[in-house]
Amino acid sequence: MNTRILFFAVALMLMSCNDKTVQAEVDTENISEDVVSKKKSIKTLKEELQAKGYQTFDYIDEKTKDTIVMQQYFIAFLKRGKNRSQSKGETDSLQKLHLAHLGKMYDMGYADISGPFGDNGDIRGITIYNVPTQTMADSLANADPMVKAGRLEIEIHPWWAAKGFPLR
Repeated sequence: MNTRILFFAVALMLMSCNDKTVQAEVDTENISEDVVSKKKSIKTLKEELQAKGYQTFDYIDEKTKDTIVMQQYFIAFLKRGKNRSQSKGETDSLQKLHLAHLGKMYDMGYADISGPFGDNGDIRGITIYNVPTQTMADSLANADPMVKAGRLEIEIHPWWAAKGFPLR
């Protein structure tokens, strides 16, 4: 069936070209292998994630007909803590340590994105942890120097997102 679709696509491409258009050669063997390897890569991706303990499910996008792999992440809300009596110097030092901790989480592959909120509410920011369990996310989030000092508190929730989709 994939060969028929490929043949039809190539035929349409050739018919749409006129004499002045340079026609590119199409390697049908490589395209067919790419289609097959894409299916294998989704299966492999799911197997690898599940072997590491991640929760996943997939679905078919009705518009594109692509298989979308959903993965469970953990979103940590960094909330205003009970101990906010530190001096400016202590707060500045904690902020540097906090940013270093978040950078380390990102570099080690444990956190995919972090950032503060733009208001002065009780929820100060978020970090999205890319780890297999909530226990692990909780442990990493609570290792933050701001949390240890009581300046921030952590609230973690499981969160599902499509694997590999970028922010826009």
